[in-house]
Amino acid sequence: MTDTTSRARARQRRAGDRAEPRRFVRVSLPAPGDDGPLDGVGLVVLDRPEVLNALDFELIAQLTDALEALDRDPACRANVLTGAGDRAFAAGADIRELAGQSPTSLTLDDHFHRWERIKRIRKPIVAAVRGFALGGGCELAMTCDLIVAGEDAQFGQPEIKLGVMPGAGGTQRLTRAIGKAKAMELVLTGRTMSAREAEAHGLVTTVVPAEATLPAALELAARIAAMPPVAVLAAKASVNRAEELPLEAGLEFERRTFYLLFDTDDQKEGMAAFMEKRRPTWRGR
Repeated sequence: MTDTTSRARARQRRAGDRAEPRRFVRVSLPAPGDDGPLDGVGLVVLDRPEVLNALDFELIAQLTDALEALDRDPACRANVLTGAGDRAFAAGADIRELAGQSPTSLTLDDHFHRWERIKRIRKPIVAAVRGFALGGGCELAMTCDLIVAGEDAQFGQPEIKLGVMPGAGGTQRLTRAIGKAKAMELVLTGRTMSAREAEAHGLVTTVVPAEATLPAALELAARIAAMPPVAVLAAKASVNRAEELPLEAGLEFERRTFYLLFDTDDQKEGMAAFMEKRRPTWRGR
């Protein structure tokens, strides 16, 4: 091979490297557990630890695609979402990227639509939060269905300190989670709250020792994955409607969904197993 050919191929390899975006999201299905793979559980890891897993547009795009792929995969019944390293779940949006935006660029590119696509994932998502979950990181944790927080976790919406405000659900979801008065304080002052304070105000499901965060989240997801899959999807949808609908409409949605589950094999199996005093075998239909 001549030197000219070698240089040409080297240039092609470098060009290929530039064309292929870095993978900022790692996915494992089944997720690894202490005693082996966890059946039905997907593990999704935000992988930009050098910038505390800051959420740029490319990472959010990759995350959306990963979660939607898991949502379509019948082998996955519940997911855990976490950040690489032990310093941050996600420290916020990528400010260098946002600083150059304009109302026109944000409107035309519309990267923010992906946040609502994440919220529409049907299968349960457990956030495993260590360290910072600030700004977009807090908003991302709140799009999940349950939050397992390490004792070192810190939550907050500090966008006000940058001359802006939350823009991916922070004013809406935080208010619904912890109430207007406390949400208003956090949004207007930009202060953070500890894991224990977040637990006291109902933002997180449970608080565990920092090093136990991911194992506890995986164990919770495994317990959910062991439940009848169709009923899990229906129950998640009904709980989410409680935030969106007036009580009477929410009750009507719940009752209609409850009735529909009586057309599933799992309902028949679950009730038969109860009466026969045996463990049910779920078929997911």
